[in-house]
Amino acid sequence: MKTCISNASAIAVKPAIFALALAAAACASAPAVKVSPAAVAAEAGMVDIQSLIPDIALEIRYAGSENFVGRPVDGYDAPKCFLHKPVAEALQRVETDLRAQNLRLKIFDCYRPRRAVLDFMRWAQDEQDQRTKPQYYPDLDKHALVGGYISPTSGHSRGATLDLTLMSCDASNRCEPLDMGTGFDFFGSISNTDSPLATPAQIANRHRLREAMGKQGFENYPMEWWHFTFKPEPTPETAFDFPVR
Repeated sequence: MKTCISNASAIAVKPAIFALALAAAACASAPAVKVSPAAVAAEAGMVDIQSLIPDIALEIRYAGSENFVGRPVDGYDAPKCFLHKPVAEALQRVETDLRAQNLRLKIFDCYRPRRAVLDFMRWAQDEQDQRTKPQYYPDLDKHALVGGYISPTSGHSRGATLDLTLMSCDASNRCEPLDMGTGFDFFGSISNTDSPLATPAQIANRHRLREAMGKQGFENYPMEWWHFTFKPEPTPETAFDFPVR
């Protein structure tokens, strides 16, 4: 769910102090962005991924209640995935390559409106709301999420970042997610792509996803196995706030 961009791959942290180290480093380097007046995806130069891959697997968590906030998030009026066109085209190439190996992607989040990021901040500051702690941040105090995980800026709002996993499919195209060791948006060091807390098989699955995405220009954020950003970003200094609908 990371809302800041950082060069975290250069940081060596032990699991016990992971949250504090990441909080200090991740947001310190977050670029200042301006917010575009674009009111719809087309004005922002973004496309619906299903216009390129009609049968892509989508599970847009923030459009429903299965997420760390526990309710639909502001700005998500529909379970859709918007990305800048070159980013969507690169993702289409990833999916095409994977299908030849009986694998597919499942997407959890793509473009994220700025209003959603601010909704996360309001949630993080509400210490009374602890409903999702057992599932999403059992080992952290809620206030520790601000900085390393949740902040007023997000790479997702620039339309080149997405969260996803990898599925294995049988001959009948029945697909099941590979075991990655955690669910999407689990706040803890086991979610690090190369976490020593994950099993060798889980690490191998994470690396398989990272390799497939990397071939088409996506970089993994090493603190979250599911988080990828296309490089170079089409609008590295511009965020958007049109609703997902």
